[in-house]
Amino acid sequence: MKSLTSKARLAGFLYLLTGIPSVFYLIYIPSAFIVPGDVTATADRIMASEALFRLGVVSELLSATSFIFVVLALYDLLRDVNRRQAVLMVTLFAISVPISFVNVLNQIAVLKFLGGTGLLSVFDKAQQDALAMVFVGLHGYGVIVAQIFWGLWLAPFGMLVFRSGFIPPVLGILLMISCVSYVSASVTVLLFPSAHMVSEYMMGPAGFGELAMILWLLIKGARVQPSAAPA
Repeated sequence: MKSLTSKARLAGFLYLLTGIPSVFYLIYIPSAFIVPGDVTATADRIMASEALFRLGVVSELLSATSFIFVVLALYDLLRDVNRRQAVLMVTLFAISVPISFVNVLNQIAVLKFLGGTGLLSVFDKAQQDALAMVFVGLHGYGVIVAQIFWGLWLAPFGMLVFRSGFIPPVLGILLMISCVSYVSASVTVLLFPSAHMVSEYMMGPAGFGELAMILWLLIKGARVQPSAAPA
């Protein structure tokens, strides 16, 4: 039977490993291809580095799939704290997975429109570029919707950590702050589409709680506090 420490370090390792494709498709790919306000330049960048863009698509699928194993590892670590909250943690994250999978279709549609073959040849290049950018925007909104559940699962996760007794409670508090940051940032953009800058400020604390949790799991693992000595 695995010790708490080995379970914690496995969860931390998987958490860290899964973060690599997440950072790639969420941060690097948009910065490498999207030129704000310039449809033609964005389309030309995508077609000039189509293989890299496709790698971003695969990374998005890989991230959504592999994170399931992260959440299951965390469930194995924390289920004895409160099984109902642990099930809720898994369920809330699981809802985001089909959203992410369907959202990838928007990226594939971008490549289809920019390819301009078959029936799409009836559109000229400017029209193809414009239609492709519609799907780039839809993909962005798909990420925002999935991000709501990327935040919500952190609430029961944070509560489990807070009550665990073998992980510092402050990490649970940080995870719950991250939950509020993710959800509030997404809802702000959905209600006020022009408030992207406000949303980005809200996202500031979002990743800090998760990063602190990963580092603790990897370095410290899980340590049960010794009980007080009998009088």
